[in-house]
Amino acid sequence: MTVNRMLRLIAGLFIFASVILGFYVSPYFFYFTAFVGLNLLQSAFTDWCPMMTILRAAGFREN
Repeated sequence: MTVNRMLRLIAGLFIFASVILGFYVSPYFFYFTAFVGLNLLQSAFTDWCPMMTILRAAGFREN
């Protein structure tokens, strides 16, 4: 699995969690997780994100 694909998967999980848990926890939790997920998704398309460095160190390939 590539770094970009893994980062998009993590971002999708954050967005999914914000939709599901936002109804049960609080609207502030919804906004926070949606913000984090959308920022990760945007970072996956611009090829710069601190999470990319972590994924590369974990052994995920570049392309």
